[in-house]
Amino acid sequence: MTPNQIGFALIYLGLFLLLGKWLRVKIKWIQNLFLPSSVIAGFIGLLLGPQILGAIFNGEGFWSTGLMTPEVIEVWRTLPGLLINVVFATLFLGTILPNLRKVWHIGGPQLAFGWTLGWGQYVVGILLTLLILTPIFDLPPMVGALIEVGFEGGHGTAAGLQGTFEEMEFSEAYDLAVGLATIGILSGVLIGIFMINWAIRKQKTEVLNDTDDTSANKKSGIIEFENREPAASMTVRPESIEPLSLHLAVIAVAIMVGYLVLQLLVYLESIIIGTELMTYVPLFPLAMIGGIIVQLFFTKIGYSDILDRRMVMRIQGLSLDILILSAIATVSLNVIGEYLVPFLILAAAGILWNVIGFFVLAPKMITSYWVERAIGDFGQSMGITATGLLLMRVADPKAESPSFEGFGYKQLVFEPFLGGGLVTALSIPLIFQFGPIPFLILSVLMLLLGLGFGILYFGKKKS
Repeated sequence: MTPNQIGFALIYLGLFLLLGKWLRVKIKWIQNLFLPSSVIAGFIGLLLGPQILGAIFNGEGFWSTGLMTPEVIEVWRTLPGLLINVVFATLFLGTILPNLRKVWHIGGPQLAFGWTLGWGQYVVGILLTLLILTPIFDLPPMVGALIEVGFEGGHGTAAGLQGTFEEMEFSEAYDLAVGLATIGILSGVLIGIFMINWAIRKQKTEVLNDTDDTSANKKSGIIEFENREPAASMTVRPESIEPLSLHLAVIAVAIMVGYLVLQLLVYLESIIIGTELMTYVPLFPLAMIGGIIVQLFFTKIGYSDILDRRMVMRIQGLSLDILILSAIATVSLNVIGEYLVPFLILAAAGILWNVIGFFVLAPKMITSYWVERAIGDFGQSMGITATGLLLMRVADPKAESPSFEGFGYKQLVFEPFLGGGLVTALSIPLIFQFGPIPFLILSVLMLLLGLGFGILYFGKKKS
């Protein structure tokens, strides 16, 4: 593959993202679903690629690969696994870590609820594997972790674990996880919007009521001119170094630090324990640790303000848009078709668990603004963090509740472990190495821990 072909594949990304945004602006039913442009663009890429358009022409002639050349598909397949490191390296860069008391008081109820949903996905998935998927469909036990990987982790986590799936000789798990992530985002938005409307009609919300409406500009994703804010701040003079270049360099260092930490863990495990479990762990959760280390370093030397959080978020958002587009556009429909029944069982079970969690558990764990706060955790447990933020903005457009602050504090404790954190990354190797029963026992204990704190502690006090 030549550099020109790689460059052309990247140009294609821009064209598809722009087309996705144009459809979001022009088509009302897409607006009402609040689908991100990257998701729309990913489906367009899938439709116009070799698996659908190319299949219509039986893979022959000019349209054999649709509008996508084999080189474009090859480049796009590698992007999710690379860009997930950028997404996770930026999670804590440019932030000021608050004291633990404030995190516990404001974010505790949402942490307990999110923790319960996340570990519950493992419990549900592994039980399904033990009772149905392994004995009937002869699937390996690791598929029990795919609900959490696909739903809670999203496309990026699935992409980050692609190499792990291949090393464990079940590469099809990648396509199943990406498929689950896609189902999670779509159903998360649809069900989430339904939940918000239900809560408004039943007077469960404390912010919105039946008279509130969503503007056309908000649905289309356009910010009114008078409400526009700077996308980022200039923290250094461009004649010394372009601010964007500086932030990209810092993110690169964070990823490199994460890589060195991973190599150190692999080495220590080999000489102390004599096992190779850490060799199956992908880089992205360690890139997050690298980001924390780099942030602490800048804080220690007194230059923490040189990193602009909004600039970091723009880089993270770009990476996530490209990641989602390329992951959806290159997912293998053949694999999903081959494992269609197990796939549908996992998807239905994951959705059912999250819905039960919202309607049954959330009111018992979060005693104030429970709809506005729990809807964000529900959205994240169905798809990605952006889905949770989207639903919270629909339920609380002016941030009048503590939902956003609590969600942010919850992420400080939640993200290092679940939703693509260390537990998510280690779950597949641990199940592969030791079997599903020990991890099921751990998951049940962690589920009970979340339920205990959520219902018996936070549920008994004014949060």
